[in-house]
Amino acid sequence: MSWTGGAPDFNLPPLPDTAEMYMGYLALEKGYSSATVRGYACDLAQFEDFLQRRDMSLDTPADIVPRTIHDFLADLHRQHVGKSSMGRKLSALRGFFRYLARKGFIRSVPTEGITNPRQAQRSPRALNVDQAYAVLDTRTQAASRAQVHVRQAHKREQLTRDLALAELLYGSGLRISEALALDLCHTDPSSGLIKVTGKGSKERIVPLSDTSRQALQLWLDVRETLDVSGGAEQAVFLGARGGRLNRRQALRIIEDLCRAAGLPQAVSPHALRHSFATHLLEAGADMRSVQELLGHERLTTTQRYTHLTLRKIVEVYDRAHPGSKAGKGGSK
Repeated sequence: MSWTGGAPDFNLPPLPDTAEMYMGYLALEKGYSSATVRGYACDLAQFEDFLQRRDMSLDTPADIVPRTIHDFLADLHRQHVGKSSMGRKLSALRGFFRYLARKGFIRSVPTEGITNPRQAQRSPRALNVDQAYAVLDTRTQAASRAQVHVRQAHKREQLTRDLALAELLYGSGLRISEALALDLCHTDPSSGLIKVTGKGSKERIVPLSDTSRQALQLWLDVRETLDVSGGAEQAVFLGARGGRLNRRQALRIIEDLCRAAGLPQAVSPHALRHSFATHLLEAGADMRSVQELLGHERLTTTQRYTHLTLRKIVEVYDRAHPGSKAGKGGSK
């Protein structure tokens, strides 16, 4: 795969030439992350395996018709593949065949008119305000980390890092990938702003809350204690060995913070981002502004969070309005 430049983090499965060409387009021209390219490659490899069992291939794309796509989706259904996963695979196929059509390899796109499997709308999990504050409470976290039952001892510097990371996820609504990709040259807490590289390598300027700015500055003041590179490593967040903090380590950090805060459920780093959006909307922020802060390309993505805020409004109404059942019950 000459287009990868020998980058070891792609680890792509074997693919036909047409799919290889498409992966190069995604990586080099579209600037997709290695994780995204790998995901598309795995979906196309699965489709290629399906085609091979029917004496077909992605290298002969003109032979693929809408019925082929429907049969593939039916095969996934028989394997009990979830609807969201089926939708993602179908999205990968759409992008691939549209690319081939633009290049003149096919005259018609076999995925046209095929919609994603209908799935139930699920509101993102979010913490309430008290839970979010408990996760970010420095005193609670410091006391808990001193207890013997914690899985491993954390130095004060590591706790400072952990809280700074959590503050960025909740206080500024960053994706975990965006927080981990931050470099020192784009991070100046005193300015109250940071430059973030989001999906599709799109950059945006994100404001820092007062607590985020303070937590980030505290971490940067002690960051050199974990930097074993002598200043060569530019990542803001470092792991125990001095390299850039990875996603698995970040997941463990958030789990530890939630455990120390006494939360009854485990939450992901993305739950802090969900909480950021939900709490802003509940406080009256307009959706367009929240869309910009989150870096969502489409407003419909941001609108998922309104399910949570509307539910809260209905709960308040039922509890307080004299005309509601709950309100009548409460007045007796």
